[in-house]
Amino acid sequence: MALNLSVDEVLTTTRSVRKRLDFEKPVPRELITECLELALQAPTGSNAQGWQWVFIEDAEKKKAIRDIYLANATEYLDMPKPEYAEGDTRGERMGAVTDSAKYLAEHMHEAPVLLVPCLEGSVKLANAMSAGFWGSLLPAVWSFNLALRSRGLGSCWTTLHLGNGGEQKVAELLGIPYDNYRQAGLFPIAYTKGTDFKLAKRLPADQVTHWDTW
Repeated sequence: MALNLSVDEVLTTTRSVRKRLDFEKPVPRELITECLELALQAPTGSNAQGWQWVFIEDAEKKKAIRDIYLANATEYLDMPKPEYAEGDTRGERMGAVTDSAKYLAEHMHEAPVLLVPCLEGSVKLANAMSAGFWGSLLPAVWSFNLALRSRGLGSCWTTLHLGNGGEQKVAELLGIPYDNYRQAGLFPIAYTKGTDFKLAKRLPADQVTHWDTW
């Protein structure tokens, strides 16, 4: 059942959910399909619709993917963190973000469903024309996340499994044709513990806005 949220509320409260994912409550396939049907209305370059959506429910496969993700995430999260000026909310939130990221890395496999969205194309194409390439998939991926939020579910856009050969390992595990499809991320899907998500603290628009020149 959809939540009674306005468009603006969905847009401003769709968070990266980690610790508030409910790993105990099953997610019906029908609900995921409903969200995906909405997402497939997103724009895609030249109307190619070269996307493929791989959903994983199998416990052993989820555990194997978690192991790949955790190895890369541990290395990344243990790296020195950026330093921000006093009062910068990014610095103030760094500890909490890192802590929740480590939690998700350890518990990724417990999500009822994992998603790996893919787009047809080679590694060379993804690197040489990355804006146009990923622009044919990422709007649909975000629409999927918005649809989840509007129905009381949540996720978190992660990409750390892709490094250190992880993308190919996951491709082999799931039967994704590695030479022909690129993976855009790894998404745990679950109902959320509560639905009262707030606006995030962001840099004000006037600090990131330019008119006619930088």
